[in-house]
Amino acid sequence: MSGLKDRFLFASAPDSWGVLDYPGPSWKQSFEQMLDDMVSAGYTGTELGPYGFFPTDAKVLQPQLDKRKLKLLASFVPVKMTDPAAGPTCIERIRKVGGLLAALKAPFLVMADDQSPERNAFSGRAYDKDCPTLTAEQWKHVGKIVADAEKVANEFGLDLVFHPHVATYVETPEECELFYDATSHTNVGLCLDTGHCVYGYGDSVKEAEKYKDKLRFVHIKDCHTRVLEEARRNKWTFEEAIEHKVFTIIGHGNIDFPAFFRTLVKNGYSGWSVVEQDVKFGATPIPPVESVSASLKYLRGVVSELGTERAAH
Repeated sequence: MSGLKDRFLFASAPDSWGVLDYPGPSWKQSFEQMLDDMVSAGYTGTELGPYGFFPTDAKVLQPQLDKRKLKLLASFVPVKMTDPAAGPTCIERIRKVGGLLAALKAPFLVMADDQSPERNAFSGRAYDKDCPTLTAEQWKHVGKIVADAEKVANEFGLDLVFHPHVATYVETPEECELFYDATSHTNVGLCLDTGHCVYGYGDSVKEAEKYKDKLRFVHIKDCHTRVLEEARRNKWTFEEAIEHKVFTIIGHGNIDFPAFFRTLVKNGYSGWSVVEQDVKFGATPIPPVESVSASLKYLRGVVSELGTERAAH
């Protein structure tokens, strides 16, 4: 069992405290208290969250991480990767965040397509006939911008991984395949988010198996499929679904995490999993520290059970 326990490391992230991608009331929270909460819940790592929430001076942030023995892992960086006119801005953003991550000795930069209003209107309904999709020319640009981003990431010693995301042009399993077709000339890895995968009509176990050679980073979310079905029926945006608590404490939703981790074990995955529960700031039924603590307790139980299974065989 100890082998599996050492093999899976769990980190937290500011989105479980309702910290959204852009400045707002959630950004007024004390980052020091948030880090204290992560440690008290049992986590040993964290993501940066949106650039600007944590201090952007590594000389300020690194001592805060060090004294809590927290490892900084990555930052989620959404960019408008489908718009050629936005190319220079995308690379400038990746360079800015990448510089901070490198100074903090983080291993990953997590790239995603930025949410767009036209796709947000079809969140979780990308198979609807009216849902907008990318042209061949746009996919060609995606391949170029990812190659440029990878070059910048590599300059900083960072591993570039891609995060398929709800309300973007890479949401479904088919769109993920098109993405990796368009970027086949690169070494971009996959950051598989179990919650976004299910939201986009995917199966996290199947996707983990399909991309076992590209899977280098994992985001753990749980999803209430009943709420997701309601979101599709009512045509909610992604934000509206979050407000209705489509994501929940890990183990309280419908994702089969024993099967997911069994697949990771079989395929030799080891390293970090970032535990997240996207919530609306100020609307959580229990304090975030209790939520992330309960999630970690559940996941450690899953890993323990897998260890017992392996020992029995």
